[in-house]
Amino acid sequence: MVEEEVERTIEALLQERRTFAPSEEFTQQANLKDPSVYEQASSDPDAWWASQAERLHWFKKWDTVSELDPPHHTWFVGGQLNASYNCLDRHLDEHGDRVAYHWVGEPGDRRAVTYRELHEEVSRLANALKDLGVTKGDRVAIYLPMVPELPAAMLACARIGAAHSVVFGGFSAESLRDRINDAECKVLITADGSYRRGQTVPLKENADEALRDCPSIEKVVVVQRTKDDVNMVEGRDLVYRNLVSDAPSECEAEPMDSEDMLYILYTSGTTGKPKGIVHTTGGYLTGVASTHFNIFDIKPETDVYWCAADIGWVTGHSYIVYGPLANGCTSILYEGAPDWPEKNRWWSIIEEHKATILYTAPTAIRSFMKWGTEWPQRHDLSSLRLLGSVGEPINPEAWIWYQEFIGGGRTPVVDTWWQTETGAIMISPLPGVTTLKPGSATVPYPGVSADVVDEQGKPVGPDGGGYLVLKRPVPSMFRTIFGDDQRYRETYFGRYGDEIYFPGDGAKLDDDGYFWLLGRVDDVMNIAGHRISTYEVESALVDHPSVAEAAVVGRNDPKEGETIVAFVTAKSGSEGGEDLMQELRNHVAKVIGKLARPHSIVFTDDLPKTRSGKIMRRLLKDVAEGRELGDVTTLQNAPILDDIRTKAASLHADE
Repeated sequence: MVEEEVERTIEALLQERRTFAPSEEFTQQANLKDPSVYEQASSDPDAWWASQAERLHWFKKWDTVSELDPPHHTWFVGGQLNASYNCLDRHLDEHGDRVAYHWVGEPGDRRAVTYRELHEEVSRLANALKDLGVTKGDRVAIYLPMVPELPAAMLACARIGAAHSVVFGGFSAESLRDRINDAECKVLITADGSYRRGQTVPLKENADEALRDCPSIEKVVVVQRTKDDVNMVEGRDLVYRNLVSDAPSECEAEPMDSEDMLYILYTSGTTGKPKGIVHTTGGYLTGVASTHFNIFDIKPETDVYWCAADIGWVTGHSYIVYGPLANGCTSILYEGAPDWPEKNRWWSIIEEHKATILYTAPTAIRSFMKWGTEWPQRHDLSSLRLLGSVGEPINPEAWIWYQEFIGGGRTPVVDTWWQTETGAIMISPLPGVTTLKPGSATVPYPGVSADVVDEQGKPVGPDGGGYLVLKRPVPSMFRTIFGDDQRYRETYFGRYGDEIYFPGDGAKLDDDGYFWLLGRVDDVMNIAGHRISTYEVESALVDHPSVAEAAVVGRNDPKEGETIVAFVTAKSGSEGGEDLMQELRNHVAKVIGKLARPHSIVFTDDLPKTRSGKIMRRLLKDVAEGRELGDVTTLQNAPILDDIRTKAASLHADE
């Protein structure tokens, strides 16, 4: 019995004791400052979510707040609203001339788009889509770079009741084809190309390749971004600007039932077939507007907010488009890479636009650490008053660096946990209430019920590692997988029953009830009978002053079972070699225990990452185990894998 428990429980090894209480000055001006909100929301979650839904404009108020039929759930039943109306129309009378987006193109072109201008663009495009035969319930695929036409296309679809399916501009033709066909999209909105690190990405060429086998597509609308000469199929392909210019500038927003589909967003599946995550209108908009306003402490009149994600991911849907626009906020929209043409590009944008809030991924933060403090120190970043982290667990040293060198040592850092499936942030500090701990997403958002359980579903309690679960649905959560409800049930509710949502992440609780995310349970290693999270070993490595970034995988060793392999990027001025390798192994032993010492360390100039900044650990596992590499089409730096494979060759020398 004891052996089984050791086998099945994720070890909780890393200890972090630094704390940062909110300043009195920040709390006084915070949107949420009363800690009793947690108890109120917990005692009556429906009343809490109803209060948040009332912040939106409803054409018809709901009859019932929630109806639960596990694993399904509906919210604000009987209510009618429109997401596009909530993001645009209701702001026009008082704030129509407020900037919705300060857009910065990679080559340096700029546009300031007001709410009034965005409303007109959306209305014209909505009318144009109707003329192309798009009606309520149809699906429209969007394959665009980070240009203002992207949020406009999403809102135009929402305006007429069509569901959009945004496909990340870094995806291949094959990925685009599969997503179009699964959703049976009627129209594709794309561009001639996009800019990336001074080069052009041939989006239209990719789209044409995909469309060779997409029978549902009737029309293709092409934004002229790069002005490259591209193939235009007569009768099918239309120039975006011509189409929009000829359309009327007024389009009434379609009243949508709260449970009508707003969008489909595909996320990768373990079977290889992407999952079409379905989000509906009323609950999703309630969740993203509420969390955006309270977690980022948004002051729409004065804040300049920057979520530095790509709209092709859920972070962009929720916290570049729907959340910020529903709250009438001014945002920054940036097209390019963080290191083009120089490694200070982000900091120059923050200085120029006097950004007050920055929300980005730990991988980006660790890249900035690797590049050195001289880049941010060239710029005045004093306008920043709050920082956020998203995408994967942030290790404590990256948290501290972020706060000190980007936030000037004074800003709160809200580390957030959520997923494509949850639609909105589930676990995060409230910056005017919560005492922060570097590396912890802290506690569930008001109205969210979460726990950490063992294999049998029993709570593990303080200092125990296990599986994160959500015990009650919330409005922003997805409703199903498009066209495959059985997969929805099996993937997310197959482990603990229809009432318990299992997101696939490991976590631990500390004595204060704070949640510490340990990454995907797929990334847990079985070392000498102990289940160890890759995140904790990575955090221990990055805690060393010579390490900028680290990724850890388990390797099946024919002699020793599973062993730990670390891929490490040293900071500028540090040299990877035998001495540093021994130093790092000893450091990990000191920080979290000898059990977690890497068996092998491979030093590399960079790690394989997607364009959204996520480290592709599965490719590193392929390298560690000497296998053929899996799909590399989404990588932004695929050539680094050749270098890593060469350096990792010694791992297989004795086999």
